[in-house]
Amino acid sequence: MLAPPCIDEAGFESFEQAPDAEARPLDWPVAGPIDLNLHDPPHASSSLEWWYVNTHLETAAGREVSLFAAFFRQLVGVDQQGAPRYAHSVSWALSEPATQRYASVVSVDALAPELGLAKLRAGAGAADARLTDALREVLEKGRIPGPTRMFESQAQVTEDALELDFDGSRFRRLLSGGYLLELFDAERGIGCSLCFQPSKSPIRFGKDGVVSGVADEKMFYYFIPRCTVTGSVTIDGQRDAVQRGSGWYDHEFGVVPKHRPNLRAVGGRSAQTSWRWASLQLDDGTDVSVYIITRGDTVLDNWTTLSDRRGRREVFTGAELRPVRTWRSTRSFVEYPVAWTLEVPNAGLSLTIEAPFPDQEVLTIISDPGFWEGRVDVKGTRHGHAASGRGWVECKGFRFESVEAFFSAVGKEVRARLEKVLPLEPQPSDVVAWAGRRGSPEAFTKLSGAEPKMLAEHLVRPIREMTDRGGKAWRSYAALACIDVVGGDSRKFLHWLVIPELMHVGSLIVDDVEDKSTIRRGGPACHVTFGEACAINAGTAAYFLAEPPLDHDAISDADKLQVYRLYFDAMRAGHAGQALDLAGCHEAASQAAETGNVEVLERQVLAVHRLKTALPAGTLARIGAVLGGGTAAQTAAVGEFFEALGLAFQIMDDVLNLRGFENDLKEKGEDVRQGKVTLPIAVGLGRASPELRAWLWQTLQQKPEDPELVARVIAELERLGAIEACVTRARDIVSASWKRLDPLLPESQFKIVFRAFSAFVLDRHY
Repeated sequence: MLAPPCIDEAGFESFEQAPDAEARPLDWPVAGPIDLNLHDPPHASSSLEWWYVNTHLETAAGREVSLFAAFFRQLVGVDQQGAPRYAHSVSWALSEPATQRYASVVSVDALAPELGLAKLRAGAGAADARLTDALREVLEKGRIPGPTRMFESQAQVTEDALELDFDGSRFRRLLSGGYLLELFDAERGIGCSLCFQPSKSPIRFGKDGVVSGVADEKMFYYFIPRCTVTGSVTIDGQRDAVQRGSGWYDHEFGVVPKHRPNLRAVGGRSAQTSWRWASLQLDDGTDVSVYIITRGDTVLDNWTTLSDRRGRREVFTGAELRPVRTWRSTRSFVEYPVAWTLEVPNAGLSLTIEAPFPDQEVLTIISDPGFWEGRVDVKGTRHGHAASGRGWVECKGFRFESVEAFFSAVGKEVRARLEKVLPLEPQPSDVVAWAGRRGSPEAFTKLSGAEPKMLAEHLVRPIREMTDRGGKAWRSYAALACIDVVGGDSRKFLHWLVIPELMHVGSLIVDDVEDKSTIRRGGPACHVTFGEACAINAGTAAYFLAEPPLDHDAISDADKLQVYRLYFDAMRAGHAGQALDLAGCHEAASQAAETGNVEVLERQVLAVHRLKTALPAGTLARIGAVLGGGTAAQTAAVGEFFEALGLAFQIMDDVLNLRGFENDLKEKGEDVRQGKVTLPIAVGLGRASPELRAWLWQTLQQKPEDPELVARVIAELERLGAIEACVTRARDIVSASWKRLDPLLPESQFKIVFRAFSAFVLDRHY
C-alpha cells in the first residue's frame, strides 16, 4: 500500500472487456485461490497498478534496519498507434531507529510533467492559485520539483512476468517463487539487494479481494504477510549482510472510474479522501493488516485482515485506529499522527502502535506535499494474551490549500519551539542560558539570586506575549527553507527556527515604544501592558536570546564566522533603519511638497525599508544558504531575493496601512495620524497639484486625529493613483528578483513555496 492507495480495478484481459468501474457492485465475486503466476505480472486491463514490499532486518554488523519500496504504473492515454502509454514511479525509504535516520527516494519517468499539467487542467491544483501557478511554472519546463527525481532512462516492464526495471530500481519474481528487490541511491550511499521468500500463502484483502479507492474505484488487493528475507543492505556506501529478515508483499491493480468525484465542489479539504494503512507482524506469528479510508465523515472502507501462524485468514470490519500523538514536519509543516491505539473488538485485538522516532515523512509532489510511511513498534494483547511486534504504517498528508494556511502552520511550529526556549516556568538551566552563563554545571550556583520566576515574568513574558499572538513567521521559514532550497538538510538546524522570530519581535517591541504605537498583532502593544522600561529591556534582550546557536552545529569555522557576521549585519541594518525612521524625512518631504520633485524623498523612504526589513530578511536567507552548503552565487541570489521580498513586504505594509489590514491587526490610517512619510505619501506628492501637495503636507504635519480628515488624505492618494503605483512597484521588484534567482536553484517543493510566497507578499491583506 502506498500513496495514492487506490485508483484501479482488477481481473480483466483487455480494456474493452473491463466494465465501468463505477457500475461494479461492492460484492463483485472473486473466487478461487490467488495464482501468483497469473496475478503477479502487470495487468493490461488495469489503468493503475502497484507492487509494494516492506521488511525488518537485522544485519551482520548488528544494525536493525527497516525498508519499504513501491513500484507504480499508471495509464495516461494511448499513442498514435493506439498503444497504451504509462507513467511510472518508484518510492522507497530506509529507516534506522537506533540512529533516527530516515532516507527516502522518489523517482518518476519523463511523463510526470505532462501528467501533472493534465491534472492541473482538470482542477487538481490547490485552491490557492499562487501555489498552483508556481507548480505549473516548473511542470511547463518539463521538470518535476525535488526532492522527487526524474528517471534518466526509460522504465522497463515485462508484460507476461513480474519483472520491473525503473531506472535501475528493480523488482522481479524469481523461478523459486521469491521476489528480488534491488535498489541503490548513490547520492546517499544507501541501497539493498534482498530476496523475499514467501513463508505464507497469498491472502485477499477486504471483501474477497476488493477494496475502495480514493475516487470511487474498486481495487483488487492481495498480499503475502510474511516472507523470509535474505541478502544485504548498503548504508553510507558500506554493504552489510542480512542475518535475519522478515518481509511483507502487497499487490493492487484496477481501473479508474470514468467519472471521478469533484472533491473540491463537495466540500474542499473537509471532503478529501484520507487513509490509514498498517502492516503489523506480531512475534507469535500473527500478521495484521488494517486499511481505513474515509472521505470527510464518510467511511468508504474499514477492513482488518488477520493471518495466524499457519496462514489462516480472518476478516473484520469496524477497527478503530485512533491517533494519540502527532508530529509536525518542519519541511512540509504537515501534522501527522505518530502513535495510535488499534482496537478490533471482534478479533480480541487491542494494540498500541508507536513510531520509534517521528521524522519518517516522504516528501514528494506526487502525493502533494508528501506522506508518512514509518516503521513502528507494536505491543498490546490478543484475546487477553500479551502481543508485541513490528510493522509499518502509512498516512496521507494533506497539502495546504493556501499560502496563508501554510504560514499559519509554520507559525504554530515556531511558537512551539519558542515555548521550549523561553518557558514561562523555567528551570535553572534556562536561567543559565538567559543570563549568558555557559559551560560548567555549577554555573547556576553563581546566579543563585537570579530568581527564575522573576526572570520569567519580567524578561520572558513580555516577549512571549507578542510571539504567542502569532505572526506571519515567513522570516523563520525563509531561514530554514533556504537550507533545503540549495540542497542542504534543514532538519539538522531546527533549533534555528526561533532566531528570526526573536529578532523580529524584539524590534517590534522597541519600535512600538519609540513610535508610540498602541496595537500590535491584534492586541495592546507590549509597553502598554508591561510598561515602557520593561518593554525596552525585553525587546533588546530578544536580540541576544536570538544569538546563533553555533556551539551545537557541525559546520566549519569559516562558515561560523560568516554566519556571525551576517547576523550582526542584520542587527546593524535594522537599528540604522530605525534611526532614520525616527529621524523622519521631513526636510525631503517639505522640499517635495514645494517643488513636486520626490526623487530624494523616495530614496530616503526606501532606504528605511531596506535597512529595517529587507536587509535583515536577506541576511537571514544568506545564513540559511550557508548552512545548506549553497554556492556563493546561490547564497547571494537567495539573499537578494529575500531582500526584494522584504522591501516589497514593507511597501505593501505602507499600502495596507492606508487600505486597511485584515482583522484590524493595525489601525487603518495609523501612519497618517502619526504624520509618517511613507512611500504612498511620497508618490502622491509627486503626482499632486501644487495646491494639493501643500494641503497633504500641511495635514500630515498636523498628525490629524479626525477620522474624516484621515479618510480624505487616503481618498486623495487613491485618486492620484499613488497607492496602486506602490503596489506596481512592489510587484516589479519581486518579479525582477525572481528572474535572477530562478535559474540558480534546482526545482524543488521548497522553491515552489518561495515562488508562491512572493505572490502572497503582493496580495496579502494582513
